[in-house]
Amino acid sequence: MEDFRIEECENDNNTHEDSQMGESEQNNKHMEVAPALISVHPTRNSVAVAVGSDLRVFNLLEDCAVILVDEAGGASHNDSIRGIKYGANGKLFVSAGDDKLVKVWSTESWRCIATVCSEKRVSAVAISNDGLHVCFADKFGVVWVVDLPGVDETQAPLDKKAVPLLAHYCSIITSLEFSPDGHLLSVTVFPKKPLDGAHEVQSFCLGHTEFVSCLPFICTPDSPQGILVSGGGDSTVRMWDIISGSLLDTCAVGAKAQFESDTTEGNCSTVTDICTIPACTLIAVAIQSLRGIMLLSCDLSSRTLSVMKVVSIIGENFVPTSLGSSISGGLLWMVTGASKLRGSDVSSLSRVKVISGFEKSSPNASEQEPAVLVDSEIPGGAKLLEKLQGSISVDEKVFLAAADAVKTAMCNLLIKKQYSDEKREFRKRTRNDRKSKH
Repeated sequence: MEDFRIEECENDNNTHEDSQMGESEQNNKHMEVAPALISVHPTRNSVAVAVGSDLRVFNLLEDCAVILVDEAGGASHNDSIRGIKYGANGKLFVSAGDDKLVKVWSTESWRCIATVCSEKRVSAVAISNDGLHVCFADKFGVVWVVDLPGVDETQAPLDKKAVPLLAHYCSIITSLEFSPDGHLLSVTVFPKKPLDGAHEVQSFCLGHTEFVSCLPFICTPDSPQGILVSGGGDSTVRMWDIISGSLLDTCAVGAKAQFESDTTEGNCSTVTDICTIPACTLIAVAIQSLRGIMLLSCDLSSRTLSVMKVVSIIGENFVPTSLGSSISGGLLWMVTGASKLRGSDVSSLSRVKVISGFEKSSPNASEQEPAVLVDSEIPGGAKLLEKLQGSISVDEKVFLAAADAVKTAMCNLLIKKQYSDEKREFRKRTRNDRKSKH
C-alpha cells in the first residue's frame, strides 16, 4: 500500500507539473507574433489575407466578402496561419499553420473539402500545378505530400493522410514552391550539412550566407523548368539555374533599402518576400526596414538582376509583410500586419495596399510608372478593405508596433528553441503524435 501511495503521489506531482508547464507553453505560444499574409487568385477572382488565426477572403468578381464553409465547426483555424496559397489553375486554395491543420478549400464554393492533421506545426504550403497534390512542410524540416485525386466537392470533407516526401532536412522549411514544369523545390535555413538525410534532392542552390526566407520562379519560354529567385537574411536576392544549382547573379538590396528607409538600425534589411510580376520581367521585393517595395529588373538574356526603383508608401508606416500578384490585372497586392500584438486592443491587424502600373499591354513595363493606389481606387474599395483588414482604418501607431513585432517574429521563427531537461520530457509526454498512438 505504501508503494501505491508513493506512486500515486508521484503521478499527482507529475500532473501538477505538467499543468504548470502546459500553462507556460500556452503563454509562450500566445506571445508568438504571426506576420500577415496575402495571396491573389491567378486570374484575380478573389484575394485572401491571413492574420493570426483569421482567414479572410474577398470575391472580386461578385464584389462581396466570402463566407467560408467548414463542416468541422467553429473557426477554420484556432492558431496562427503560417501559409496560404492558390493553386495554379485557381480551383483550390490551401491554408495551414500552428494548429497543425492543413485545410484544402474549393474556390468555387469556399467550402473546406479536405483536412490534413500534421504532427508538427506547419511552416509552408504548396499546390501542384495539376491540382492533384498538396505539399506542406513542418518546423522539423519534413516535407509532406497529400494526394487529392477523386476529391468531390459534393461529398463530406475528407480527412486525408500525408506521407513524407523529404525527411530530416536539418532545419525549418521556410518556403515551398512548384516549378513551372512540376518539380518541387523547398528552401530552408542554411544547413551545415545539406547532404545528410536528403536522398531525394537533385541539386543544391548554395550561396546565401544567412537563412533563406522566400522564393518564386520566373517563367520563360527558353526555360520551361523556370529560373529560381531567392531572398534571405543576408540582404540579397539571388538568381539560380535549378538544374545545375549554379548561381547566376546576386543583387545586394540591403544598402539601397537602408538608404531609402533612412535607418541606422543593424540587421534590418532581411528580404521578407519576393513576388514575380507575370506581365513583365520585374520582381517586387519586400524588405524588413523598407516602407514600400523595391523593384528589380530581370534581364533574361544575360540572366542578371539589377535594382530598377523603389516604390515608397508615402504618409504611412507601411512595411509589407507579404506580396501577391495575378496573371491578369497588372496589380501588385501588399499586406502589412501581425497578430497577438502586446499592448494592443486589436488581436489581428492588417492593412492592404495595391500598386498599379504593370499592365501586360505595355511593350516595355520598365517605362511605366508604378503608382500606389488610394483606398478608393483599390478593386473592391471600402468593402474589400473592411473584410481583409477587419476595419477600414487603423491607428498608425499600431502599425509601428506591428513592424517591430514582425522583426522579432522572423528572428524567433528561425532560432531553434532551447529547453531544459524537465521541459523536454514534458514536451515528449504531451506530443500530439504520441497521444494519437495510444
